[in-house]
Parts: sequence; structure tokens; C-alpha cells
Amino acid sequence: MSYEFDENFDVIVVGAGHAGVEASLAAARMGCKVLLATINLEMLAFMPCNPSIGGSAKGIVVREIDALGGEMGKNIDKTYIQMKMLNTGKGPAVRALRAQADKALYAMTMKHTVERQENLTLRQSMVDEILVEDGKVVGVRTATNQKYGAKAVVVTTGTALRGEIILGELKYSSGPNNSLASVTLADNLKELGLEIGRFKTGTPPRVKASSINYEETEIQPGDEKPNHFSFLSKDEDYLQDQIPCWLTYTNQESHDIINNNLHRAPMFSGIVKGVGPRYCPSIEDKIVRFADKNRHQLFLEPEGRETEEVYVQGLSTSLPEDVQKELIHSIKGLEKAEMMRTGYAIEYDIVLPHQLRATLETKLISGLFTAGQTNGTSGYEEAAGQGLVAGINAALKVQGKPELILKRSDAYIGVMIDDLVTKGTLEPYRLLTSRAEYRLILRHDNADMRLTPIGREVGLVDDERWSIFEIKKNQFDSELTRLSKEKLKPIKETNEKIQALGFKPLTDAMTAKEFMRRPEIDYATATQFVGPAAEDLDAKVIELLETEIKYEGYINKALDQVAKMKRMEEKKIPKNIDWDAIDSIATEARQKFKKINPETIGQASRISGVNPADISILMVYLEGNNKARRKVE
Repeated sequence: MSYEFDENFDVIVVGAGHAGVEASLAAARMGCKVLLATINLEMLAFMPCNPSIGGSAKGIVVREIDALGGEMGKNIDKTYIQMKMLNTGKGPAVRALRAQADKALYAMTMKHTVERQENLTLRQSMVDEILVEDGKVVGVRTATNQKYGAKAVVVTTGTALRGEIILGELKYSSGPNNSLASVTLADNLKELGLEIGRFKTGTPPRVKASSINYEETEIQPGDEKPNHFSFLSKDEDYLQDQIPCWLTYTNQESHDIINNNLHRAPMFSGIVKGVGPRYCPSIEDKIVRFADKNRHQLFLEPEGRETEEVYVQGLSTSLPEDVQKELIHSIKGLEKAEMMRTGYAIEYDIVLPHQLRATLETKLISGLFTAGQTNGTSGYEEAAGQGLVAGINAALKVQGKPELILKRSDAYIGVMIDDLVTKGTLEPYRLLTSRAEYRLILRHDNADMRLTPIGREVGLVDDERWSIFEIKKNQFDSELTRLSKEKLKPIKETNEKIQALGFKPLTDAMTAKEFMRRPEIDYATATQFVGPAAEDLDAKVIELLETEIKYEGYINKALDQVAKMKRMEEKKIPKNIDWDAIDSIATEARQKFKKINPETIGQASRISGVNPADISILMVYLEGNNKARRKVE
């Protein structure tokens, strides 16, 4: 069938949440003509759930988005009301930045960025159909029967696909925050042959700030020391007038209220059918699953400077409204709190992610990409990271350039995408530091070192950002070289100085770099003995130097593992492989291989249910086929 189009684009992005804005901005900045179509322009980059960006693992993802040339880091640095580094008492691999956002300002600022972007058309329009010819995307059709042509389409519909809001006994069709649900497109994706799942997530009630008794809660201030998500942000612009959050707890009365009303909880009455997030459960789920705990933390998070709404983090629920009020009033500090919005659950359709390639293109339809909660993830940061990768690859496909695949050793974004496409997900996926086997080399402080050259190569890193990066990298390389050469000798004068500082004297000569490997020796101490750098170093360069030097042994071990895995990633599996022709592999492995169709040996090895023996048999089979092919040639 041949279509006549009302307008033509290179790339069309469906949905303007956190995935959609990153996908559309990336493709437009790479020179493609892009249409960003969304049901409601007021919902662009909206935060329907928590008013924050970052956190454990997620904060590193935001740094990675920024390092590649994405927008989320820059946008939150313009619109935060509080900034805090988490896990500072732990090792560098798990430290991560978290910001409380001014929710309305964040969305408005991102909307202005999208509106001003060259090559990008923003349009309020509901897409009802993905148009496909001969297994390839050719465009979309809207609810108003407008047809737009495109060489690639990125679907980032969030929780809107057949979305249904659930509150007590009430259930109705809706996207997040009472926006329209996308029902016809959900039907269309099924008709195209994609396998669809059903997930559930939820949000807590919001209460009025002036009705909270803060004297009964514990203050949670932001950091005084400057920190930013974007590598372009400057310390002198760090916000001093930050707004605190507050900590309180549930109690036995709260738990009794929930237990006495479980028969009215949609989670337990059978109204909720979708699978919910294990790592962000509703309060009623927490009370049932962790019955031995007598309290649970609740954080009171302001939603912005110009609003009274306060988000009750940790109290996600779909209990009836009257129960939610009673529950809130049982909590210290909230005894007289006014509930401004009820919490609710939302069910929605997803595209099961085992159907995707590591580029986030569907295996079934060429040029069709999906990203964000559409792929079964949870969280703004996970969505934005996927949107960026999908947008980059959509643009590269249109331009006929090599695709971008981020490996597990490149980025947390790579870990997430690999997890999704090789293992799938049975519940809303959330990134955790424990998911990354190379987390010591995937730190928040080195995201630019890992990814800015990649962003430059694909065309997202402009000259200004590249110049800033090169200065930092040159400073780091030069100082690391100097510290590797400058020596401290165990002479009397040096040892007296070391002992005066309270440290053990030297017994042998060592380089400044070796000296810095001592746990108690930082860069400032080391330079007392070998002198300062040729030029003043940025604090972030010093932080990077200290981490790289102190953890060098562990980092090198991780890099050795990366090198071994790289060899497996380079061994490609033919697209037309006949899995039934491989003798001796286990039945479960054969079924998984058929379902997922891994593209490399490395990918195959990470599929759950596949054993090392199955991989050995597969490699022998492929080598035999390669030898036979070489003989024929």
C-alpha cells in the first residue's frame, strides 16, 4: 500500500515525556528534520510522579546523558530547588547526585528548549497508527487523519498506552495526571505483531505545605558544596537559597489503618491486573510484605517554589480517598495536613523489550524504535537515557551511518538497555548500582571521559563542549603523568614533614602517585612534597585524579574483564541462524535463543537460563560453519 503524506520528516517521535524530548532533540541536533507529536503540550517533560532527578545509579545516568550531549542535566541544573550528593560515606562507585526539581519550571524550561530547537517541529497531536510498508516504517497517521511521512519513528508513550487510573473502587481510562490515554495506538502496535505486556505503577498523595507541622519532622537540607549534573554548569551559579525536604515515618496506627482496609485496596481486591514495581512498592504492599517493620520512612518533598504542593515520598497508594485521608492524619507532622491530590495507581501497556535490538530498534519492523516506559522501565532518568539512544540511532539510520550501541562497560545506559533486550523484564525495570558489574569504571565523576568522545563522534557534542572537555582531559592526563614521575625519597627532611602531618614515614622511594595510594593521602597532601601542577586544576579534575589513583588496581582488574568480554561482543551471530540445527544445547537455552535472537555471543551469554555449556556449544557450531564457509570460498 502506498500512502500520500500531508508532510514529510526524517524522524517522528511519538510522545513528549522525558524519553521523547531527548530523542527529538538528539535527532534534530544531528541534522534531521524531526516532528515531536504529543497528546498535550502542557505535559511536555512533565513529572507525573516524584519531583526529583537523579539518585542512586540514576544520577550517574543523568551525567551520562549530559556527557553524550543530551538535555536533562542542563535542564535540572537550571530548575532545581535542592541538590544533594548521596552515599558520600561509601566508595566512589555508588556516589550519585540527586536534585529536587521545581516541577512546573522544569517542564516549562524544557518546553522552551524544544520550541527553540532548529529542525524540530513540536505539535499537539495524537498518533493512532504507525504506517508500515514491506516491514519498514514509512510514517504515522493521527487521530485527525493527518499522515506524516518519516524514515524512522520513535515511540515514547510512557504510561499513556491504554492507560487506566485506579483509585479505590474507581477505574477509568486515562494517561498520567488525568491526560488522555492512547488506546488506538496500543491496538495498532499489537496488530503490527509486537508482543505487548501490562504493567502498573503509582504515585502518592500531595499535601498542602502550610498545613504541615514541620516541628514534628526532621529537616533534610541540600549540600553547601557546589555540584551539578551538567559538565557545563559553573560552581559560581550554584544555588545557595535551597529548599529543604523533611523526614517523617509511618507508625503502628498507620499500619493498622492499611491492614483494616486491605479489602478495599485495588492491589489486593483484584482490580489491579498489571505488574507493579518491586523496588518502588505501594505503601499497602510494603505493609504486607514487610509486616515485621514497625515504621517506614516518608520524605516530604516540595514540588516547587511557587506551589504549596508537597509530595509524600514513600506513600504511593491506590487506597480509596477516605482511607488516604485517615492514613495521612495518622503520621507525625501530618495530623492536620490538607490533602491536595490523592495518590493513584496507573496500568498501561508496554512493548516487551526482548523484541528490541541494542539500538532500541524493533527486530520486527525496520525504522521503528521504542524508548522509556514503553519498554517496561520506570523513572524519568531511565526514560531519558533510552530516548537519547533511540533518537541518536534513528538519526544515524536515516543518515546511513553506523549505529551506536553502548556496551555494559561504557555506561549505565548500556547496562540498562542490555538488561532489557537480553533478559526482558517481568516488572517495571529500575536501574540499581548492583546491576552494573563494572560500576567502579561507571562513576559519576568520569562520565564525560567515558562518553563525550562518543557524543562528539555521532554529532551531538558541539565545539564549545568539546573545548571544555579537552581542557579537562589534558589537565588530567598531564597531572597524572607528572605524579607518576615525581618522586619522594626517604630522606630525613621529607620524613619529618610526613610525620609532622601524622603519617607513617617512607622506607623506600616512591612516586607521588604511589604515595597517593595511601588511604589517608589526598592530592593536596601529595603536592606539598612535589609542588603544585603547572596550572590551577579544577576541583573536578582533582576528584577524578584521586579516585583513579586510589582505586587503580581495582579499575585495572575491571578493565581486564571488559577486554575479555569485548572479544565475546565482537563475535556476531548470523541473523538467519537455525537454532534447531544446533545439537546438544539445553531445551531452555534453545527456547530463549529463539525468543530473543541474540546478536552476539556476549549477548547470548547474559540471557537468563543459558549456561556456559550452551555458549561453548554455540561457539563450536559457529566456528564449524565459518570453516565450512571459508572452504567454499
